[in-house]
Amino acid sequence: MKNPMGNMGNLLKQAQAMQAQMAKVQEQASSKTVIGTAGGGSVTVTANGAMEVVGIVIDPDVVTSGDVEMVQDLVMAASNDALRKAREMMADAMKSVTGGMNVPGLF
Repeated sequence: MKNPMGNMGNLLKQAQAMQAQMAKVQEQASSKTVIGTAGGGSVTVTANGAMEVVGIVIDPDVVTSGDVEMVQDLVMAASNDALRKAREMMADAMKSVTGGMNVPGLF
């Protein structure tokens, strides 16, 4: 007679292995960056896989216009674009671990 707990032990080992792989993928992806843009590239925001903004470049011509609200809107739009791309990058990276399985709580 088979030990019914043997399958649970296997499942637990697989879950632990997947968790370790996911942590490794997250660590690797956090060092990768994506760039979001707005205003035809007049504002660019760089974000990493850890959903952190790591750089902002604003074309000086945009600033000299004196339209502060427009600059704020462009920075916000470029930031949102970068963070969206970072989420997509992480989701794609996680698919390699989960085999495309939808795991709640992941990107």
